Amino acid sequence: MKKLQAAAAIGLILAIAWGNFASFQEHLQNLHSDVLRLHILANSDTPADQERKLLVRDELLRHSEELFSGCDTLAEMKQRALEKQETIRLLAQDVLKKHGCTDKVTVQLVQMDFDERQYDEITMPAGAYDALRILIGKGEGHNWWCVMYPPLCLPAASADAYFDEETSAILTQPEQFEVKFKCVELLQSLHDAVS
Repeated sequence: MKKLQAAAAIGLILAIAWGNFASFQEHLQNLHSDVLRLHILANSDTPADQERKLLVRDELLRHSEELFSGCDTLAEMKQRALEKQETIRLLAQDVLKKHGCTDKVTVQLVQMDFDERQYDEITMPAGAYDALRILIGKGEGHNWWCVMYPPLCLPAASADAYFDEETSAILTQPEQFEVKFKCVELLQSLHDAVS
């Protein structure tokens, strides 16, 4: 009888834990699909190329209002990014040219894997995100990134304004969720191995 009670208790604990992890995984999946990131890759890791990457960043952030104003949803932001790819490329190309650089600039809207990254007080979990990707030259240098939608690139932006309470907590207090992150990664790798 005690073995049956112990097995039932363990089963109940596992069911509760599974429900908790499933809910957490759903929040992560929603986060991955509700975000558009800006990703700028430098030509190389030389100090000059890294400085040029930041010049492109500054130019794009300076023009972000005129490029993306009126985009109230992720779908609108993605559509605008597609429509403005050439404008974005020309802005980047022009600022590089003004600083004596003739590297080619490529602008793409892609889905790509990101490692866990910290941006000010926000930590974006690892995973696949949609991104407006800007490659300078060979794009083999370190990158700069931020979140275009919701517009967290701006200093006054806050995760609380765009995400529910638990998702905001995931972004701003990732240390509280480290065990859950590892469990979700383990479950995902087991799922991928079986598939």
